[in-house]
Amino acid sequence: MRNQAGSREATELSIPTSIPNIITLGRIILVPVIVWAIASSQMEIAFAIFIVAGVSDAVDGFLAKRFNMASELGALLDPLADKALLVSIYVALGIWGAVPRWIVILVVSRDIMIVSAVIVSWLFDKPIPMKPLMVSKLNTVAQVAFAALVLASLGFGFQPRPYDLILMGFVTVFTLVSVSLYLVEWVRHMSTIEAR
Repeated sequence: MRNQAGSREATELSIPTSIPNIITLGRIILVPVIVWAIASSQMEIAFAIFIVAGVSDAVDGFLAKRFNMASELGALLDPLADKALLVSIYVALGIWGAVPRWIVILVVSRDIMIVSAVIVSWLFDKPIPMKPLMVSKLNTVAQVAFAALVLASLGFGFQPRPYDLILMGFVTVFTLVSVSLYLVEWVRHMSTIEAR
């Protein structure tokens, strides 16, 4: 009886801690849906899904911090979900012709370079601690705002100028600065590897 009660109690305690992770997984599931909506020219739906994803991001972050539900899995899944959503939206909008191809390449290349640098550091058994920089946070805000503005303008038929150009400028500057700082830190970190 005691073992059954103990296992039931452990199960009940583990369920709430997974709520932020479930929300994050839901956000990942929304990625193909929003890509479909953009590809099908259903921009109102795409914008609505984008808002839902943004709210879910805020909710799972609040739950993790406020109710001590943070986990290692959540720490990995949350940025993965954010990046998957943003990169997918930028690629889809680029293919659709709603945003310039060069900014899509810039946004995607930044993430590819950072992920590649992390993988190389793992392969050399020299994992680099990924601490989000302030400029990286600003870059994410700019990317989200730009994507939201483009989706809203397409969905509701208004002219986004000049705000889209301003936000595109912010995305460009923050992307270039953030990837440069990350790569400089990575080179500094990897240079400590002793030659064998």
